[in-house]
Amino acid sequence: MELGIVIVNYKSAGLAIECLRSLAPEMAQWPGSKVIIVENASGDGSGEKLARAITENAWFDWARLIVLEKNTGYAGGNNVGIRTLLNLPVPPKFIHLLNPDTYIRAGAIKELHSFMVANPSVGISGSRLEDPDGTPQRSAFRFPSVWTELDSGLRLGVISKLLKHKIAAPPVRDDAHVSEWVAGASMMIRREVFDKIGLLDERYFLYYEEVDFCLAAKRAGWPTWYVPASHVVHLVGQSSGVTDTRRAPSRRPPYWFESRRLFFLKNRGRLQAIIADLAFSAGFVLWRLRRPLQRKPDLDPPYLLRDMFRHSALLRGMP
Repeated sequence: MELGIVIVNYKSAGLAIECLRSLAPEMAQWPGSKVIIVENASGDGSGEKLARAITENAWFDWARLIVLEKNTGYAGGNNVGIRTLLNLPVPPKFIHLLNPDTYIRAGAIKELHSFMVANPSVGISGSRLEDPDGTPQRSAFRFPSVWTELDSGLRLGVISKLLKHKIAAPPVRDDAHVSEWVAGASMMIRREVFDKIGLLDERYFLYYEEVDFCLAAKRAGWPTWYVPASHVVHLVGQSSGVTDTRRAPSRRPPYWFESRRLFFLKNRGRLQAIIADLAFSAGFVLWRLRRPLQRKPDLDPPYLLRDMFRHSALLRGMP
């Protein structure tokens, strides 16, 4: 088998069905390849809706639904699908993780696959994510650090320019290039990467799991590349609700802060985790003092600083 795709659904069956619909013509080009849809205990009838769509559209040749009894989070749900594919008699050479709130532009999977075949030293590749009108989203990033946290909190143009080689989300580029990590909404992984470093860390319930995985892959000698020839529409935040820019910002859920702290403690150590917390907090306080003077809109989630402190490495250890 050349290719396996994993989609984890949680209370977004309608989106997942449209994602499958966009995959149907692509899968015709990959005979024998499979899409594993993991229904992550939504409790809203998603399993029945997905099963009915697979039957009614005759997708059963390539789509398999797994319904879980417990919500295992994004990392855990993906691992169920990944294990299923890796345990096949002939496991796929490449596994593509795909969000349910995406749909595939024609040729998107072929572009990632062709790139991976042509570049056998690359372990992970990510698509160009875009809005429905084609506007690109930033989906190639640098690993979180003290500098990215300072810039994220402060939001001051002159500082961002000084830190342009360290900021988390560089400007979108039109050429394929190495990236520290790419968005897990559309990410293709070589099977040998799993053989080397294992699966996603299930301590991440949601967010930061793909960041951690790309860092582990890089440390094992498998770099990540951004491949903008692969176009995937991403309806940002509609599967989780956390990053949905179409609605007023809501309070960040505890698991976001837990995942952030886990990443820093696991990969940077306690001292850097504390410094990163302090850097963000100091920058954020200055931003909040400056914002009304500059008449900038207030787009911050409620209680962000308070929640950051409550989940800080200053007060807590590993999740």
